[in-house]
Amino acid sequence: MTRNSNGSPGGEAAGPVVDAVTCSNLAYSFGGTRAVDGLELAVRPGEVFGLLGPNGAGKTTAIRCITTLLPVPAGMVRVFGHDAAGDRMAVRRLLGYVPQQLSADAALTGRENVTLFARVFDVPRRERAARVTQALAAVGLTDAADRLANTYSGGMVRRLELAQALVSAPRLLILDEPTIGLDPIARTGVWGHINAVRAATGMTVLVTTHYMDEADQYCDRVGLMHRGRIRALGTPAELRRGLGERRRAEGGTATDALPTLEDVFRDVAGSGLDDTSGDFRDVRSTRRTAHRVG
Repeated sequence: MTRNSNGSPGGEAAGPVVDAVTCSNLAYSFGGTRAVDGLELAVRPGEVFGLLGPNGAGKTTAIRCITTLLPVPAGMVRVFGHDAAGDRMAVRRLLGYVPQQLSADAALTGRENVTLFARVFDVPRRERAARVTQALAAVGLTDAADRLANTYSGGMVRRLELAQALVSAPRLLILDEPTIGLDPIARTGVWGHINAVRAATGMTVLVTTHYMDEADQYCDRVGLMHRGRIRALGTPAELRRGLGERRRAEGGTATDALPTLEDVFRDVAGSGLDDTSGDFRDVRSTRRTAHRVG
């Protein structure tokens, strides 16, 4: 089947497929610190792409440029062909975003939280109630929809935030550490709902995570980012196989030749304990989020 440039099914005359996300020579600095340094990235329509790397690698800064939360001072960012610098509103209409920091309001019910996001994302009023109900059902929160969010478990809070991001029917869902602080059962549940919505709608997913098992199991491709650039790119299997072949060539044992994705991560990023591992505010924010959903 051919696809139109927007990624939808089309006829024989359809044009070329446009990448969901394209970053070309993207750079961003905070003062004298180069957070993103000439990033080259292409995310294909319909895939789950994992952006991995140690704290301070530039992942969240890159995502904030893609979502237009930060300006694009150097380089180019496009979302389904729309320029994130020159056509910010068009880009925003295509996105659903679950940030690392919690975005749900504990004083509102689940339904009220999702309704608020439906208004923010300009879901037409006549469709709003149905879309809110649909989003809550997609993440398994129908029965809890009218409870206050402060009564939700950590896994339910993350699913509520996923519903908030899905209510606008995004073509691109961006998840920044969506399962941080959750137990393994809750993590599996969140990913189950993500995959169910993706299978039903064909949306593209761009996710950052420090859980290598999640990336290995759920991502079609991953990019390992370090010091502001992509240092390794491929399917999890390709990256593991490549490291294993290199180890064999260097005289490693049979065990050495069977690396995990975590081994690939360490090989690319080193110990992760140098001065690129984020600042005090990064650590405080991550711990606060993990504590609140735990």
